[in-house]
Amino acid sequence: MKKQFETRAIRLQNQRTSEREHSVPIFPTSSFTFDNAEQMRAVFASEEEGNIYSRFTNPNCRELETKIASLEETEDAVALASGMSAVFSALMGHLQAGDHLLCARAVFGSTYQVLMNWLPRWGIETTFVDGGDSESWISAVRPTTKMFFLETPSNPGLDIIDLEKVGDFCKDQELLMVVDNCFATPYLQRPINFGAHLVTHSATKFMDGQGRVVGGLVAGTSEHLAPVQRFLRNTGPSLSPFNAWILSKSLETLAVRMDRHCANALTLAKWMGNLEMIKNVRYPFLESHPGSEIAKKQMSQGGGLLTFEMRGGLVAGKQFLDNLQLCSLSANLGDTRTIVTHPASTTHAKVSPEDRQKVGITDGLIRVSVGLEHVEDLKADLLQSLGGGEKY
Repeated sequence: MKKQFETRAIRLQNQRTSEREHSVPIFPTSSFTFDNAEQMRAVFASEEEGNIYSRFTNPNCRELETKIASLEETEDAVALASGMSAVFSALMGHLQAGDHLLCARAVFGSTYQVLMNWLPRWGIETTFVDGGDSESWISAVRPTTKMFFLETPSNPGLDIIDLEKVGDFCKDQELLMVVDNCFATPYLQRPINFGAHLVTHSATKFMDGQGRVVGGLVAGTSEHLAPVQRFLRNTGPSLSPFNAWILSKSLETLAVRMDRHCANALTLAKWMGNLEMIKNVRYPFLESHPGSEIAKKQMSQGGGLLTFEMRGGLVAGKQFLDNLQLCSLSANLGDTRTIVTHPASTTHAKVSPEDRQKVGITDGLIRVSVGLEHVEDLKADLLQSLGGGEKY
């Protein structure tokens, strides 16, 4: 019988030494030994399972990969040094000079920079399309188009893209479908069930969940992960054993943390919608969100992030941030602690103002990564920062 998500996250443990430890140990070693020359040859030839060198195989990384594959319901996974190394490796494992890809316009700022400023150096072109306009996808396809990359919910605007529709489109056009599932995590959404070939994560975010380590993951079919693994093996964006150990342990509490993140975020989103000082509160499970029906079709809950706009624009937004006393100002998200960010001046500062406007990143947009604090304390801090409540 297939075990439930929470049980798999806690009980899947690959490594146990002769000491019979209850929690998997850390394997801080650069390399591994072999019993004899024939075993060494067989492992190098992939005829026998085994660890060789921690740049591409390590017991801690392998446990994390196996666990993520189970949670994402994919065949396998590859662990990498960061979320952006996961995105970049997924791209470089499959694209070559002369290839073209489609990308939903609303993506993380660093992903945008890779597609606009780095891939063209190797003759790889990108066309940005409206994630909600399937007609624009068809008109953008070329004979050289190989991939459709997207994230949903998007960073930071929380745009929702219909994964089933994209999956059908990619199948019809014979394109590789790659989905950044960082905001939803496999607990809330599994893109592989809608046709995705590869799923990427910044494990730094909700998977770690406590702002401790940086890591990335790519999950998918063994066939489509093979070139990603080769890219990792030869170029070395490797995850450290310690970080892999932290992330594997963190996954044991992912479900309970995401339940609280989602509950707090939904409560705050509904409450903030009634405040006169702000406008355009956006959260995937709010009925006012234009993609709420799609979100509820492909996500089990709405996630831990919300956005809103200050009525006073940039000046009011900066004042709001400066007034915060409980919430943190940080470039990270997915932490136990609530984090407030101004995307136009931070995560998307290097995206042109015109392109920011196309995806709804206004000068007054505020992104809130809702933490696990008591929701009434969060309300109090947000309200006083808006000028409508008492200071702490």
